[in-house]
Amino acid sequence: MNTNAADNGEFGQRSTPSSPIVPKTASEALRPEAGTPPPKRSRASRSQFVVFMNFVISLVMLLVLAAGFALYFGKQEFNEPGPSANADTFLVKPNTGVQEIAEQLERRGLISDARIFRLGVRAFGNDSALKAGEYEIKPQASMRDIMELLKSGKSVMYSLTVPEGLTVEQALQRIADQAALDGDMPATIPPEGSLATDTLRFTRGATRQQMVDKLLADQKKLVEDVWQRRAPDLPLANVDDFVILASIVEKETGKGDERSRVAAVFLNRLAKGMRLQSDPTIIYGLFGGKGKPADRPIYQSDIKKPTPYNTYLINGLPPTPIANPGRAALEAVANPSKTDDLYFVADGTGGHVFAATLAEHNENVARYRALQKKLADEAAKAGAAKADAAKVEGQTDAPVDGGDDVDAGAAAQ
Repeated sequence: MNTNAADNGEFGQRSTPSSPIVPKTASEALRPEAGTPPPKRSRASRSQFVVFMNFVISLVMLLVLAAGFALYFGKQEFNEPGPSANADTFLVKPNTGVQEIAEQLERRGLISDARIFRLGVRAFGNDSALKAGEYEIKPQASMRDIMELLKSGKSVMYSLTVPEGLTVEQALQRIADQAALDGDMPATIPPEGSLATDTLRFTRGATRQQMVDKLLADQKKLVEDVWQRRAPDLPLANVDDFVILASIVEKETGKGDERSRVAAVFLNRLAKGMRLQSDPTIIYGLFGGKGKPADRPIYQSDIKKPTPYNTYLINGLPPTPIANPGRAALEAVANPSKTDDLYFVADGTGGHVFAATLAEHNENVARYRALQKKLADEAAKAGAAKADAAKVEGQTDAPVDGGDDVDAGAAAQ
């Protein structure tokens, strides 16, 4: 048995190399050796479908990011203060879409971008919630502020006032002159006294016919309601006579605390068969629905001019109302004061004094005329002093007193 370790190749003994060692130069020793080659690509990774899907996913991710940035900055601009430095009004006509509204807002300089406004309105689900009307846009209102305003329907409101005592023709002229209303005036003029005396609130775009219809309906209802609550012993044949007398009371006094007493005088005279002798009926007979010019006094000669309305010459009531009576005048005639008064005359302070007898009335008339004379004398003295002062300053023009005008209330007999 061989016990030589070298022969058996035991540990610690150098074995014979299988190939000779070839010495390397320094440059060869520093030269990098080739690395491990990459694994070969599978057939699936080389598929065109996989390449396309990778592209699509990348594109979608880019689009999502872009949309996120656009949404963020769009929301910022939708909520930012707007470009308008001043308050302005904006009209949305009926059946106007969001796109047209947005374009009009941008053209008016009220928003910065019509597309952002349109997308913002749709994002909030208000595409069909914007209401027609005229709106007041505050300075620097944001797109969201404008959207909420148009959604609320809180339009700019206009007023149309028909005061008590106007004739139908005068009331219609006010309606015709209201620039915020649309449309033509009615072809037919309503009957005298048939329009309510009221203040109507409306938005731009309402029509003149709508205003007239509203006033007609309101007056009809008012007259019917008050007529149903009238005193049982009125010397009036029907509701038409009721409105006629109410219109006369309306024109005779503007003081609320004496309307029912003025109404009592006329009703007492009607009950006794006396003529009403009311100045406003003279004026209506002379000038009709246009009314007396402001600078035209009533002359003594006017009392003697025959017209169907001159209650100094006709018996009973005139053929139609002479104005539109308000609620207070209607209430006064329906439920007048319980008095024996048959006369009244102006007291010089805007009111009247009343009398049950002619003798008492004549005393009241005398006092009123004395007051008139005193006031006229004082006015003449003031005018003379003014004329003297004008002469001193080299001016010769002076006011001229003239006219035989008479207060018809004083002439009521």
